[in-house]
Amino acid sequence: MHIHPKITPIYQTSVFKFEDLTELELYFGEPGSRYLYSRNGNPNSDELADKVNELEGGAGAIATGSGMAAILAALLACCQTGDHVLCAADIYGGSSSLLNQELSRLGITVSYVPFELLYDLAPFVQSTTRLLLCETLSNPLLRVADLRRLADVCHGLGLKLVVDNTFASPILTRPLALGADLVLHSVTKYLSGHSDVTAGAVVAADAAVAARLKQIGVLFGLTLSPMESWLAVRGLKTLRLRMREHSHNALAIAECLQRQPAVRAVYYPGLPDHPQHELAREQGAGQFSGMLSILLADDVDVVNRFIRACRRFPFAPSLAGVDSSLSYPLGTSHRSLTPEQQQELGITVGLVRLSVGVEPVEDLLADLEQALKGL
Repeated sequence: MHIHPKITPIYQTSVFKFEDLTELELYFGEPGSRYLYSRNGNPNSDELADKVNELEGGAGAIATGSGMAAILAALLACCQTGDHVLCAADIYGGSSSLLNQELSRLGITVSYVPFELLYDLAPFVQSTTRLLLCETLSNPLLRVADLRRLADVCHGLGLKLVVDNTFASPILTRPLALGADLVLHSVTKYLSGHSDVTAGAVVAADAAVAARLKQIGVLFGLTLSPMESWLAVRGLKTLRLRMREHSHNALAIAECLQRQPAVRAVYYPGLPDHPQHELAREQGAGQFSGMLSILLADDVDVVNRFIRACRRFPFAPSLAGVDSSLSYPLGTSHRSLTPEQQQELGITVGLVRLSVGVEPVEDLLADLEQALKGL
């Protein structure tokens, strides 16, 4: 009986069988011809990696157990002990914690570059500098990096450009097509899209770097499990539709929130008064993602009342699911920064980040309006 499933089955197995020693030698002699052990590769994790690689237009990719594992793999693919990296100051707090607390312990040092100096990297470069890490849309203030310009600057200085594309997704922006060398995702967020998977992915523009990523994934044990991979692949199938709805809803909400007296500022690149609005429009193919941040009064009581009043935006320290949520950067994603760093980045007591889902937008607007009414 021939079985031809339309959907790849879940290969929920840790090992694969061989007929004899000849077949074992074929595994090592013909890489990719068969499977041995799921840490080395599994049809489901390979399918996810291949699909993300296709979306980003890369030369190869790996799927990892989390977004943090993806960041680690990308950095280790380019760096070794004694090397130095540059990192945009506007970055996910987990990225800076990894660099500060763990990679520094391994002899990889870091310097942070303020957003306004991103295109003037020469003063920050050392003889051992290998790369710049940045985000397409920064977390949490949604600043937009000009990736083509940044790639030219990096390559002119002999550096690789590594881009975290989580907030944008390849539906909006494809960093490799703009000159980046590696692009990474927390697949947990938009790529999977349903808040039921923890996963990551890294894509390389160069085949040799992609092979290095594969080696790192295997030897560090970063490979994603079959079940999580299968769920993420299923999520990818609606990514294009979801991003359109996320972006549509977020723009309507951002415009509405600008008119609310209790909201002191709205950070969303889809608004015409956003400093990088035109860049975001061009680089994001006319869409601006579903992430935005708002500034309320710098008063814990005000923020708490807003959080408690929201019904459609539960307080959850993650983002990008089909269901809306809100988070609090000062107390979660950027908690490990010093008070001085938080202040410099504009991450204050009143800053709240909204992850706008795909629910009917009128329901989301009504919920936010009633939550803001009593502030």
